[in-house]
Amino acid sequence: MPVKHRRSYRGFTTIELMVVVAIVAVLMALAAPSFGFLIERWRVLQAVDGLKTTLYYGRSEAIRRGSSIYLEKIPKTGSSGCVSDDTDMDWDCGWVVFADANNNQRWDAGEEIQRFDAPRSIKVSRTESLVTITLNRWGTLDSGALGFTVSPSSNVRSSATKGVCMTPAGRIRVINQEDVPCT
Repeated sequence: MPVKHRRSYRGFTTIELMVVVAIVAVLMALAAPSFGFLIERWRVLQAVDGLKTTLYYGRSEAIRRGSSIYLEKIPKTGSSGCVSDDTDMDWDCGWVVFADANNNQRWDAGEEIQRFDAPRSIKVSRTESLVTITLNRWGTLDSGALGFTVSPSSNVRSSATKGVCMTPAGRIRVINQEDVPCT
């Protein structure tokens, strides 16, 4: 009688693989909501950094050129896919830095220096109802202090909410949700 050699198989059975896939799926379902907050916070920080960079850039351009530089919100019609309320306080669609060649204090074709399109699902609002911000030739604000609130559009009171404040002298600081709006 011939001797049967038992073969040893390596690897996993289908049942073992299905159990592992089920466990991984359950763990991912539990972790998914926490990633939502991380993404929300990342988008807010991206908009805050863009706003700070724009303000610093506007100041340096005003000083370099020796003339006023303007920051203006991009209207809802000037940005594809933006769902802003389009009031003077809503800067959700982004903003543009421009040198006003014809002195009408409005952004016209050919005057743009830099443009920033705000990330989607983010609400950027001014504490005052102004469409245009003027930085004079010294890089300071012609108006009083400047304040922005940057928050997730789904929850303005989220802990991810940040404020961007600028003093008339040009000092920029970022504040946390509990200190918003800028004072």
